[in-house]
Amino acid sequence: MPLNKDTKVATVVYDGLCTFEFGVAVEAFGLPRPELDGWYDFSVMACEPGPIRAVGGIVVVPQYHTLKKLKAANMIVIPGWRNFSEKPPQALLNALRKASQRGVRIVSLCSGVFVLAAAGLLDGRSATTHWKYAEKLQRDYPMIHVKPHILYIEDRGVFTSAGSAAAIDLCLHISRRDHGTKIGNAVARRLVVQPHREGGQKQFIDSPMGDEDSPWFAELLVWVHKRIKRNIAVNEMAAKLNMSPRTFARKFESAVGESPGRWILSVRIRRAKDLLETTQLSLEEVAHRCGFSDAALMRHHFVRRVGTTPSTYRRDFNTKLKAPGLHKE
Repeated sequence: MPLNKDTKVATVVYDGLCTFEFGVAVEAFGLPRPELDGWYDFSVMACEPGPIRAVGGIVVVPQYHTLKKLKAANMIVIPGWRNFSEKPPQALLNALRKASQRGVRIVSLCSGVFVLAAAGLLDGRSATTHWKYAEKLQRDYPMIHVKPHILYIEDRGVFTSAGSAAAIDLCLHISRRDHGTKIGNAVARRLVVQPHREGGQKQFIDSPMGDEDSPWFAELLVWVHKRIKRNIAVNEMAAKLNMSPRTFARKFESAVGESPGRWILSVRIRRAKDLLETTQLSLEEVAHRCGFSDAALMRHHFVRRVGTTPSTYRRDFNTKLKAPGLHKE
């Protein structure tokens, strides 16, 4: 539930601090905002003896060199973590468990989720992290319901975010909850970001295409790309490799991890992403060049695979569109 105007936010720092995530926490909760009534009471606490060195050669001097003052906080932020394979300090894990039992809001940014996981705070809860680390998080902590395709998630007082920039999305979400949409939007304007981003991490993930170093697969990939505008039957693909359709389907799924039909759809989506990023072709023309019957069908599959619409994807990733914030005389 939203916290009151006396919210005491404690951000935990450590040697090897993730600079960007820490900066997001400071910008979102620690920057003085005299125009906003009752902003956060922000403090920085070290979970281990110094020096506290951040990535990039920065040394951080925290207000508190121990976690004793953590007891007074009603929101704790973990801005990333230095090493997924390293167990966090036991004192920090104990403090987080006790805080969670008191009903304190716990927030992790990007890889900070591994600290919460090590403390056992995510068992039975849904959580997310950077898509590159989601598989490791699920493997190491099977009791967590890992949601790899979303930007942030809240589950019973525990908040987790995806990759670094998604930390901004989560912090804006928290400010909207605590202070209302008007204030949340004002903070977003100060940050010069959207109050809420559409889509999720899917739009940043390249779908696996198979082993392109394998001679037979590389040959097939080139052959499919040349024919991507039209329907491609599995029988044609099998004949190209001089295999029976049954043998081809079995060998293909074993090597690639999905059926030939779903793989062709992946190729079409990948081609659509390329065209949306690098051209200003109409959506109908993009669809045609990728082998979709029309833009509506492309949109249907694109949303399911990428998590956002083709138009939104183009707006966010097209390199030829005029960059926002730039002015040419």
